[in-house]
Amino acid sequence: MDMDNLEVVRRFYDETVQYEWNRLDRHKVEFELNKRFMKRYIKSNDRVLDLGGGPGKYSLYLSEHGCNVTLADLSQNNVDFAMNKAKELCLPLSGICADSRDLSSFEDGQFDHVLCMGPMYHLKDENDRVKTINECLKKLKPNGTLFVAFVSSYSFVWDYLIRDPGLILTNERRSELNFILDDTNFAGMGFTDNFFIRPKDVLPFFKSFELEKLHVVNCESFLYLREPELLRQSPEVVNAWLDLAEQVCEREDLLSLAEHIMYIGRKI
Repeated sequence: MDMDNLEVVRRFYDETVQYEWNRLDRHKVEFELNKRFMKRYIKSNDRVLDLGGGPGKYSLYLSEHGCNVTLADLSQNNVDFAMNKAKELCLPLSGICADSRDLSSFEDGQFDHVLCMGPMYHLKDENDRVKTINECLKKLKPNGTLFVAFVSSYSFVWDYLIRDPGLILTNERRSELNFILDDTNFAGMGFTDNFFIRPKDVLPFFKSFELEKLHVVNCESFLYLREPELLRQSPEVVNAWLDLAEQVCEREDLLSLAEHIMYIGRKI
């Protein structure tokens, strides 16, 4: 990512803090399924680095559950928002502005877990993605867990279909939708400067790192296309669907239905 791209991404997030804070309320399925997988590994008193943690939804959730959390984000406005929310909620939280490709401001080997659930959406260059994962691994303790989120290259299709099917008639949107025909990764201008990955490329990306694969999770399972309707149901109905969705969200044949994909690995 050159400086121009970096500034485009930083500016985007500086200007959309409240929208980003509300995003996981609109997309509760992603948030709830991810939390369920985090709870399997992250325990009270563990040290967590939330890298690219935005306005702090996961940081505050983990802090509330007794974790020692540091949020690092490219956007100072996001860091400030998260710190203010923590103060408001009387939760402990550390915050720092940082680039995921250079975590030299942190001591090596100090975190039990690293969440990297944002940087991969924007690092268009493979070397930058590799650099970020290596930085995460340096900061993890031996046997620490790494959570890495990606946006699927199919997400354009599901998003436009839900939001406005008529977008297929505009030339710019049509060319984006053609990525499903080309079967390629997408690196370019999406909602800002973006990298969107084919689901089948997630696992091969991690082969070169000293990681034991624990899970590859379809963060929406099979619920994304009906999520707005589902979230209008009672909590009992929503939770029943989430229970079912959790049981199949690692199935390879359902990965193409994901908007977000999360890799979870243990540092060897």
